[in-house]
Amino acid sequence: MDINSAENAIRPNVIGRKNWLFSVSESGADANAICLSLAETVKANGIDFYQYLVKLLSELPSLPIHQQPEILDRYLPWSKAIRESCAMEKTWD
Repeated sequence: MDINSAENAIRPNVIGRKNWLFSVSESGADANAICLSLAETVKANGIDFYQYLVKLLSELPSLPIHQQPEILDRYLPWSKAIRESCAMEKTWD
């Protein structure tokens, strides 16, 4: 057994670590952590990150998520609807 996949998943974060040491504010560092966590969760669920962001940014602003927060469940990376509409295309070697 090895942990190569885990090491490869965190490598971009480790490489950028020095840049993030000097975040302007604590809230900026928190926002960065949220964005990176979302990106890794999306990739771990086999979702194309670009397609996912396009879907979120085009659909969420017009939804009544403040009145009906349960709507957000349909946009989580592991939801069936997201997996169907934003799945990564398989490439065959």
